Amino acid sequence: QICLSLVKLLFYLAHSPLGSIVLLDFQPRQFVMVDGNLKVTDMDDASTEELSCKEDNDCTLEFPTKSFPLKCSAVGKCEGINEKKNLFNAYRYFFTYLLPHSAPPALRPFLSDILNATGDLRYGINETLRAFEKVLHLYKSGLYLQKRPLLLKDYISLKGFRAVEGEDYKCWPSYSHLGCLLSIHGAEEAAAICSSQSQCQSFIVTQQRTWTGRPLASFQSSPTDLVPDASTVVYIKRSASLGERL
Repeated sequence: QICLSLVKLLFYLAHSPLGSIVLLDFQPRQFVMVDGNLKVTDMDDASTEELSCKEDNDCTLEFPTKSFPLKCSAVGKCEGINEKKNLFNAYRYFFTYLLPHSAPPALRPFLSDILNATGDLRYGINETLRAFEKVLHLYKSGLYLQKRPLLLKDYISLKGFRAVEGEDYKCWPSYSHLGCLLSIHGAEEAAAICSSQSQCQSFIVTQQRTWTGRPLASFQSSPTDLVPDASTVVYIKRSASLGERL
């Protein structure tokens, strides 16, 4: 969410009515999330000036660990230097820390491609935004789940019950520090996640939703402590011992 919102912001800056705007003091502290959207808190160091040049050799974009040769345009300006400076700063301050860690495994190659392409400045902001929107579409639609074995058949579903809430085993990247609360496309994906975790014996699909509209599922190690709840369904591994209480 943070990276996509940043890319949308940089897309606007690259195509603003004032021309291409560069953020000269590009640091994470310069941004804040407001209602799910990333905003710039300080525009004092923004500029529409693009580096003047006489030849291509005048247009090297320098960073502490990398440099990129750019073209000198016919009007004597380094082509796309403001856009590329913003994009590489987004890569080194945001993408490298946030993109690799929390996506479903099937989507990580797409994010890795974005990471590599922006890190080498092979993508401009237009291509980067399209790539992010493609990943978001796959994520929201569940298309990344194709060709997976169906595992929900290995679970017993009990309508009108849920497991007692409390501190349980932890997982990454959980939305709760007390247990394992993950974003899913549906019960079938939740079953696949539970089957892949040795501690997991049951799960419920909660009423909570993420910013993409996907539900959150709570995964638990003990399926025996159940309480009535008309709005939920608890899914329990057939191999799990339900005990006398059930």
